[in-house]
Amino acid sequence: MKYLVGKKIGMTQIFDEEGTVTPVSVIEVEPNVVVQKKTIETDGYNAVQVATGEVKAKKLNKPEKGHFEKAGVDFKRHVSEFRTDDVDSYNIGDEIKVDIFEVAEHVDVTGTSKGKGTQGVIKRHNFGRGRETHGSKFHRMPGGMGAASYPGRVWKNHRMAGKMGNERVTVQNLEIVRIDTDKNLILVKGAIPGNKKSTVKIKSTVKMTK
Repeated sequence: MKYLVGKKIGMTQIFDEEGTVTPVSVIEVEPNVVVQKKTIETDGYNAVQVATGEVKAKKLNKPEKGHFEKAGVDFKRHVSEFRTDDVDSYNIGDEIKVDIFEVAEHVDVTGTSKGKGTQGVIKRHNFGRGRETHGSKFHRMPGGMGAASYPGRVWKNHRMAGKMGNERVTVQNLEIVRIDTDKNLILVKGAIPGNKKSTVKIKSTVKMTK
């Protein structure tokens, strides 16, 4: 399992030698530093904990500072972990960089989607709107709630207006188009969740599709 924590820079497009355009998302990946190894004997499961991003010491509390000092690494902003059965191949203090991935490899990218606040059923669930002629007053309303049927109540999980976005989203099977080891950048084909400068997690894909 390959795993990295990065920062979404934005989207752009690149052209190949034949002039074909490919939309790509740009992810900046500062070196991920291993700060802890977890095993079944000590924690009940196998995992490796990594940290990335610069942060001032005054923004960390005492337990967080102690965690980094115990590992002997500089203070970091983001701490994350990934499951792996190959814990022995990692050492505390090791840096994991973008070169662990290869061009044309497929990955899954996880992030927090953009928050859009409270939205109606047309934007949130892609409902169709009502007619706009002959005096109709039904335009963007949700429609019937089931009161004219048996039992006459609103069922749980009925699609209605409400909060939209700001959720954990994983986009699977994205192809790596380009890797820039000098600037610590990974370019993946297509869109990924989140705002610009938001934290995303990149890992080996678990569901290959044609």
